[in-house]
Amino acid sequence: MKFILRILLTALAVLILANVLPNVTVESYISAIIVALVLSLLNFIVKPILIILTLPVTIITFGLFLLIINAIIILLASELIGGFEVNGIWWALLFSLLLSFLQSILFSFLKEDKKN
Repeated sequence: MKFILRILLTALAVLILANVLPNVTVESYISAIIVALVLSLLNFIVKPILIILTLPVTIITFGLFLLIINAIIILLASELIGGFEVNGIWWALLFSLLLSFLQSILFSFLKEDKKN
């Protein structure tokens, strides 16, 4: 249940960012949900492989290259999904940063209080 809520909140964040950023477009609500699903799959499967392959560069840049990896994941999702478009790596970088920020805000509402 929590996974479905996280996907829906990510789709909401994608829709918000598509309305705010000029070079990011999402055609419909269904496209936003598909973007959220594809991003979660890419982050689960492709991102660890990219991190391992670019480990020396990531170490040299003190981890800042991970931002570029996130932008590459966004651009890859843009290529895979027909109703989602990001124009350029800088917009993908800004989109990934703002998406992470919005997700942290939205996911904070899902946290349960563990008071006994």
